[in-house]
Amino acid sequence: MAAHKDHHFDREALNEQFIFSAKAKRTIFILIGIGVLFSLIGLFFMATDSGHHEEAHAAIEMTGNELSSLENPDAVHADGEHAAEGGHHAYHWTNRVKVNLWINVIFFVGLSVIGVFWVAIQYISMAGWSAGFKRVPEAFASFLPVGLVLFLIAFGWGFHEIFHWTDASLYDKASASYDSIIAGKQPFLNIPFFIGGSIVIIGGWFLFHFFTRKNSLAEDKATDPKQIRKHYRNMVKLSAAFVVFFGVTSSVAAWWWTLSIDTHWFSTMFGWYHFASWWVAGIAAITLTVVMLREAGYLKFINENHLHDLGKFVFAFSIFWTYIWFSQFLLIYYANIPEETAYFVERLSSPIYRKYILIILLVNFIIPFFGLMTRNAKRKMTILKVICITVIIGHWFDFYQMITPGTLREHGSFGFLEIGMPFIFVGVFAYLVGMSLAKAPLVAKNHPLLEEAYNHET
Repeated sequence: MAAHKDHHFDREALNEQFIFSAKAKRTIFILIGIGVLFSLIGLFFMATDSGHHEEAHAAIEMTGNELSSLENPDAVHADGEHAAEGGHHAYHWTNRVKVNLWINVIFFVGLSVIGVFWVAIQYISMAGWSAGFKRVPEAFASFLPVGLVLFLIAFGWGFHEIFHWTDASLYDKASASYDSIIAGKQPFLNIPFFIGGSIVIIGGWFLFHFFTRKNSLAEDKATDPKQIRKHYRNMVKLSAAFVVFFGVTSSVAAWWWTLSIDTHWFSTMFGWYHFASWWVAGIAAITLTVVMLREAGYLKFINENHLHDLGKFVFAFSIFWTYIWFSQFLLIYYANIPEETAYFVERLSSPIYRKYILIILLVNFIIPFFGLMTRNAKRKMTILKVICITVIIGHWFDFYQMITPGTLREHGSFGFLEIGMPFIFVGVFAYLVGMSLAKAPLVAKNHPLLEEAYNHET
């Protein structure tokens, strides 16, 4: 327990300015460089292996066709029709690149918007303990414009390989590929609506951030108490509106960006599950950033009590995510309805993906549950760093498991590319967050509840 402070504090002592040092930038560029190197190595191996597989497949197909032509002259023609019909699902090594790009875009856009959501819920709940480090989650939103651009690039490049519903023949009743279930979803699952709606969603998230950030910085510069209160009230109103907007759009985003990959699958809990994974990873990322800043000599008022509460958030919502994961699985398992169970059967019966179910449960529940169970563990920066990094990696795997089986199927794998690309995204995300932190005072010195944050005890 930290020593009790005087209830009055020196605001001048909180005039901290984050300096995005050359050393920090160099570390980030090294991280990005490692990611690029690993990705290139992965691309090289994939291209090489793909060439070998294509040669072997061609030889097998030629031999099979020759034998079939002797026994059944129509067999070759039938195989040709099947290949044409399944052309949408034909695998090429670039598919894996497209899918990995999509996984990382969705994951890091989620981390970014959780920063906005964190700030919003602190305002509408009138939480004072976190007022001193709200610049950290604010900075997370700086990735959203870049995330939107990357989102459009990833979708424009890989939509045909990622989303089965983009195949026009599925909606044509005269086509052999016609799918009545997917055709029934056409008003929601169509490319113009998907792109337009996604722009509105991500753009709307950033717009709320823009106005809350504008009021936050104006509050810092205000000297009149009335103006300070006005900006604070504006933040509360904006936050309340954002929570409603995010409550709707986060579920729609989950249905569009992830659930629609497995187009025939139904789950009424998926929006909550998707959000829970984003939420836990986002809290872990906020906690990790606060700890790293504290270790670097910033946020000097942050003590064991603040760390304890951040640790409690990571601990509690890791359990919440597990509850949602288990509830979704249990309801589907118990009902045993084919269109619902197919999702889990595909993952649990696959030697490729089965192991990730166990890894995800270990990393996202067991490690944070036992690692942060004690009071003392939540108050140690080293333990928090290790657990938070573990949780962030674990929830990246959660998104990998949500997206990869439905897109790459038996061609899914984990190698240099899957390691390298997240490194690149982490580097870009960290750079943008660092730039944002350096543009404004690190502590919102005129926040009406800042004194509560300064004197926070648990």
